[in-house]
Amino acid sequence: MTAGQVAVVAAVFVLAGLVKGMIGLGLPTIAMGLLGLIMPPAEAAVLLLLPSMVTNVGQLLAGPALRPLVARLWPLFAGVVGGTWLGVGLLTGSDATGALAGLGGALIVYGLVGLAQLHLRVPSTAERWAGPVVGALTGFVGGATGVFVVPGVPYVASLGLERDALVQALGLSFTVSTVALAIGLAWHGALPWRGAGASALAVLPAMLGMAAGGWLRGRVPAPLFRVCFFAGLVVLGAELLWRGLG
Repeated sequence: MTAGQVAVVAAVFVLAGLVKGMIGLGLPTIAMGLLGLIMPPAEAAVLLLLPSMVTNVGQLLAGPALRPLVARLWPLFAGVVGGTWLGVGLLTGSDATGALAGLGGALIVYGLVGLAQLHLRVPSTAERWAGPVVGALTGFVGGATGVFVVPGVPYVASLGLERDALVQALGLSFTVSTVALAIGLAWHGALPWRGAGASALAVLPAMLGMAAGGWLRGRVPAPLFRVCFFAGLVVLGAELLWRGLG
């Protein structure tokens, strides 16, 4: 990459890390959305791997209930792995327009769900079959676009978890998704060592952004920030969808 491209990528990861530091999620979504404007989605996904892994592992280890969450959510994670395996072929295909349109659609859906502030609740009796289905859909969308948020994040949020456990569950889900995506990209020959090195360099700006987000979290009204965040995702997603279908 040129010096200008490196600067743009660094700025993207600072912004994405800042968002994650403030609201606990959003790094892959922001990074894939903005990087998708300047490079093919498969290349953006490679850059995202290590920053996403490092920030998500830190998030899952900081929570109070790792073992109970794994025991409860493993059907969801199994579905994510299977769905990613099926969807990653679209991300690595020679025609990136379909993946670009899919990414735009995922961002629009996620943004609208956030703006609507839907408070859904999944009965515990339905988790055994709902988990694998939601996981497979999330994995397929994530494998095809690099964004593992729809419908996985709304589903996890509907399980009635306490705040700290919810944040930890999201970190665990994103970690499983990132590992599955890395394996899928490697299987399709789309994980070059050169890209892995660039991904490692992106960790620092992502961590700096997270630190800044944590500092800002108590100083910016959370409701206002969330509205701006999700509205921005809808606008960005519409632009990517238009480009992918154009």
